[in-house]
Amino acid sequence: MCLPGICQNLNTNHQPLIDLYKKSRNITGIKRIHIASGVRYDLAAQSPEYIKKLVTYHVGGYLKIAPEHTEEEPLSKMMKPSMKAYDEFKILFDKYSKEAGKEQYLIPYFIAAHPGTTDEDMLNLALWLKKYDLRADQVQAFMPTPMSVATAMYYSERNPLKPIRRDSEQVGTAKNLKRRQIHKAFLRYHDPNNWPLLRQTLRYMGRTELIGSGKECLIPAESRREQHQSQFSNREKRFTTNHQGIPRHRKSKNH
Repeated sequence: MCLPGICQNLNTNHQPLIDLYKKSRNITGIKRIHIASGVRYDLAAQSPEYIKKLVTYHVGGYLKIAPEHTEEEPLSKMMKPSMKAYDEFKILFDKYSKEAGKEQYLIPYFIAAHPGTTDEDMLNLALWLKKYDLRADQVQAFMPTPMSVATAMYYSERNPLKPIRRDSEQVGTAKNLKRRQIHKAFLRYHDPNNWPLLRQTLRYMGRTELIGSGKECLIPAESRREQHQSQFSNREKRFTTNHQGIPRHRKSKNH
């Protein structure tokens, strides 16, 4: 099995595609042909000339690609290339965009709660996003679908990419709702609605140094307003009424 690397028997010559792009640009009545996604960046990085033509003529400001994760373990379960391939593609993308005099951006897609992904993996992904000042607006959480290797991992908690034995590799999976919420919250670390859950998680993980106002911190500490709201919320949770079937405790008239 070649994945996640490039199979040595695969023809990675991009010249036919470069020629097709050129022919499409010369069709009468065609002003622009933009490619917004669908580029396999690890293959594209094998042909700098292809990336040059792509970003010069066929990117309309943004190009979406799907590295899916930054950490090796989950990437290996997805059969995706390492982030080294993403970095190589981005260097060439930025270089040729600048040469073309165009301000263009890569939009990376990531996934939460994929089988084989730990809380630590999601934390490292969040730190990577913060390092490069990337803020995901729409994020995807893994959902098992029929006839896929990832679904087999999800239900069996084994790795079918390797021989299955009694002592074969176990694949941890975020199945319960809270863990899935945590993984998704790490992808949107910048959203204030996720900060309470992330603070709780980081404290549990022993990573309280990532809570605060420093450059190395992932999320800010609680503000006074948040602390007040938290205290008020806790008081609300203890409130009961007769509608809940719990009688009120009334003081005796004798007191």
